[in-house]
Amino acid sequence: MNLDWLAEQGLERVPQFLTALAIGLLIGVERERNPTAKAGVRTFTIVALGGAASALLAEKLAAPSIVAVGLAAVALMMIAAYYHHHDKLLERDPGTTTIAAVIACYLLAAMVVMEQARLAVILAILTTILLYFKAELGGLARNLERRDLISILQFAVVAFVVLPLLPDRGFGPYAALNPRHIWRMVVLISGVSLVGYVALRFVGRERGAILLGFFGGLVSSTATTLAYSRHARTSAEHTALAVTVILIANLVLLVRLAALATVLAQDLLLVLLPVLGLALCAGGAVYAFGLLRHPYAGELTMPEISNPTELRAALGFAALFAVVLLVVAWVADLAGDKGLYAVALISGLTDVDAITLSNLRLHNLGRLSASQATTSIVFAVCANVAFKLGIVRVVGGAPLFRRCVPALAAMAAGAVLGLVLFT
Repeated sequence: MNLDWLAEQGLERVPQFLTALAIGLLIGVERERNPTAKAGVRTFTIVALGGAASALLAEKLAAPSIVAVGLAAVALMMIAAYYHHHDKLLERDPGTTTIAAVIACYLLAAMVVMEQARLAVILAILTTILLYFKAELGGLARNLERRDLISILQFAVVAFVVLPLLPDRGFGPYAALNPRHIWRMVVLISGVSLVGYVALRFVGRERGAILLGFFGGLVSSTATTLAYSRHARTSAEHTALAVTVILIANLVLLVRLAALATVLAQDLLLVLLPVLGLALCAGGAVYAFGLLRHPYAGELTMPEISNPTELRAALGFAALFAVVLLVVAWVADLAGDKGLYAVALISGLTDVDAITLSNLRLHNLGRLSASQATTSIVFAVCANVAFKLGIVRVVGGAPLFRRCVPALAAMAAGAVLGLVLFT
């Protein structure tokens, strides 16, 4: 659409109204499928356009109250429609969900005109998802136990109350201790445990394990390894589950690193991708072979977790993470640029992402060649694998260690071999 031409015609707001129209259509189509709803595609679309128009008028007339008056009118209209037509004998749905959806549609459309179009569209999609998955969300809520709610509330406090309050700057020697950075690891570890609990309980044991490994690898493969090593320690029957989750999470780590390079340093891909690809193939092949030898069909059982957020373990790991940060800062100060690989080895113990992002940035600035950046990343991955094997052995025990060693060692060996072949 030619925005300059629209501006010349005095129609520069047309794209905003089209976005508002799309929001109304999106939510309205979902409500149209509900036979008890008193509002469908046309009503939601008109309400969305009304919300956008009220925001525009409020802006032009410098009268914000217009939006509030329009919102009150829409709400009263919907309440009156349901009150007038409601038949207690024939209809059990009081219509509160549709009324709330209409109000949300009005406000989201108003947000578009107030230069918040991207956020409004995201919220409209989320609103439609909530409306569509009514049965699934209702079943999930009804199946929650008291300990589930306690764990969710505990995680909410850790992630959304404590974390934002912590200062985001360095303290201590070399200013290496960033409270928010360290507490973020607590959030990751407790969050991985909670997500895993939900996945195993509501998605299904086998599919839950695979999904948990995948999403755990995207969020924090180290946190996933720690959490499920603890589960394997509690009972031998959890070993198969822990092996699946831990190995998939660590293989996904390689995919995540490749994605970071794709976004931040495309010219590094010709060197880095073959190295990571060889590591992924080697680790995946050994894992698949181990799966053939030890099939887990029928073995996967959900661990009995008294507190899925596992805060005690998370706090202990955060303390260890803080110590590693101090050591990294000390080595960097002692060796300078020549200690790049030493810093990668030490930093990679707990956080591969940090050293990867640092190397990608240095490469973009021309301070590191592609070979140097790739070598540093591989060193960090190998150190991380060694650290995780230590976690598996100490926390998870010997049986889990024996099952995880072949695939993780093959992954590290594949990375080193790729380094030799391609750099």
